[in-house]
Amino acid sequence: MERIFLIGYMGAGKTTVGRKLAKELDLSFIDLDLYIEGRYHRSIRQLFAERGEEGFRDIERRLLHEVAAFEDVLVSTGGGTPCFFDNMSFMNEAGTTIYLKVSVDELANRLEVCKQTRPVLQNRSGEELKSFVQESLDSRRPFYDQAKVIFDAEQMMTEADIQTITDNLKNLL
Repeated sequence: MERIFLIGYMGAGKTTVGRKLAKELDLSFIDLDLYIEGRYHRSIRQLFAERGEEGFRDIERRLLHEVAAFEDVLVSTGGGTPCFFDNMSFMNEAGTTIYLKVSVDELANRLEVCKQTRPVLQNRSGEELKSFVQESLDSRRPFYDQAKVIFDAEQMMTEADIQTITDNLKNLL
């Protein structure tokens, strides 16, 4: 029975690496945000709007506990998941946590490309985006750094890079 939790900031590659790693380890893959959306028939954005952050984080915590009961699973968490309630210690007790660590500059570059799909980023660009990422990453780092494995996921431009990351993570596990 194996449980792996991928954590890290938005844009770190949790879903991309998670899908590939789960397939190669013959584990079920769950993207926690998609799992929540499927259960509530609402987007994360809608849940935030309807219930506020506190309400959303409560839903997130309950469903994190639910998926952590599954066997042979790799869970890609939301970027903020480890930072609320006892989620980080809970994940560490339930399985192996892996922090995909990426620099602020690289995160800002990745997020610049997809910011239209992320409401919190839509009106930010350039230095403002980088400052936002730096500030929020600084507040989340104490939680992320509690992961059992801290993995440098900086270089993730090509399929070959993703395969290298996957191979290296398999070797660590």
